[in-house]
Amino acid sequence: MFNKNKIWGTLAGLGLLLGSTSGAVAATMPASSPEQTSQFRRIEQPLGLKAAVTVGGLALIGLELWWFLLSKPKSQKVEAREGIQEVTVTVDGGYEPSQILVQAGQPVRLNFLRRDPSSCLEEVRLPDFHVARNLPLNEVRTIEFIPTQAGNYEFTCGMNMFRGVVEVQAAASTTEKKSHKKKT
Repeated sequence: MFNKNKIWGTLAGLGLLLGSTSGAVAATMPASSPEQTSQFRRIEQPLGLKAAVTVGGLALIGLELWWFLLSKPKSQKVEAREGIQEVTVTVDGGYEPSQILVQAGQPVRLNFLRRDPSSCLEEVRLPDFHVARNLPLNEVRTIEFIPTQAGNYEFTCGMNMFRGVVEVQAAASTTEKKSHKKKT
């Protein structure tokens, strides 16, 4: 989908472009005479510049709406292998996947691989399981726990700015599995 670095680069370039064009317009303004200092004078802008600013503003509004309302967190349902539910979480400008679905009563192993050098992501915390671990850059750190009850358990960075959630679903009983197989 979208690369965050490309988005930030595009926004920075757009800001630089708009800042430099407004500075160029101010630099080309003629010096005012002493009798005009108390009056405002209308400066007519080219139609292309007006259109570019309008389109840029609408694009930024659309990007914000998509980011906050329409984008969904990346979710991953974890399948148990050899009795352990294991998933690798990439830490790069946030957590991916940021929503992890597991079954209650089975061990969970979260392997955190930190790619982002920012100091905020140097640590991961799972307060409900009393776990806090440092995440060295480009190394995998493992956190293991056994969720006993269904619910949502949040994990955050050391500064509580980036978040993810481990969604624990109640383990399906064997009678439910048998009745489901008979129906299908």
